[in-house]
Amino acid sequence: MSYQNSIIVHDLTVVFTEKYVDKFSRTRDQMVQAARSGKQNIVEGSMASGTSKESEIKLTGVARASLEELLVDYQDFLRQHGLKLWDINDPRVKEIRQLTYAKNRTAQTYMTYMEDPEKAANVMICLIHQTNYLLDQQLRAMERDFTNNGGLRERMYQARQNNRGY
Repeated sequence: MSYQNSIIVHDLTVVFTEKYVDKFSRTRDQMVQAARSGKQNIVEGSMASGTSKESEIKLTGVARASLEELLVDYQDFLRQHGLKLWDINDPRVKEIRQLTYAKNRTAQTYMTYMEDPEKAANVMICLIHQTNYLLDQQLRAMERDFTNNGGLRERMYQARQNNRGY
């Protein structure tokens, strides 16, 4: 689920920056790269999971940090443009959060919100918070698993010991 969210965040960040961030601004590139980094590090961490739990945890943490950086960029956008950051209890936020349960959810699910810069930035903030929440849950589970079961080397060592009858 965090990967699906990160795809949506990346795709909508591209749309947002094309519409609302000057094409010559360094911020535009940084926002797109932070969204891409979040998505790509989730994939890379998942691919590393079979051989290195430490790498999986590290890369998932990098994804989380990239998305946190992107979150601050959206908050900065609102502040710098005199737009309102919606409160977590705002009915519009609740409406956006409900879209998480939509079948076949993609970036297209949120496109109607992209027509206004305040709505668009707040939608992105909501989506990033959701993704970060999922990543936090995933990181806690990975850390518990690593603490309880160790990494690949430890499991291989234990298997060798068991095979030798120790």
